[in-house]
Amino acid sequence: MVETLEAAAAAALLAELDVDVVDVRDDREWSSGHIPGARHIPLETLRTDAEAYLAHKPILFICARGVRSLNAAKLAARLGYTQVYNLDGGTTAWSKAGLPLVVDAVTRAA
Repeated sequence: MVETLEAAAAAALLAELDVDVVDVRDDREWSSGHIPGARHIPLETLRTDAEAYLAHKPILFICARGVRSLNAAKLAARLGYTQVYNLDGGTTAWSKAGLPLVVDAVTRAA
């Protein structure tokens, strides 16, 4: 079963448990900012072989608004993962709640 969490509840979960945070957005969205500690696994990649990418511990799926991540969470639940969470409202809600996003530094050749 998938549990949908609002941003504050998701932040509390991350503070309490060792959670695998999986961001299923595309490359452009990921580079615009993601939750600290998240892993980037685009939804299409995850659909090809989810078990190769997922850890057997609590998993929080994230996307921009919560739709693609819900699809990913349902996929994980169908595969037998038991502690599966979806961030309601995605990174948009996370940011609106005042929670941090990380933007990876891009290094340029000199």
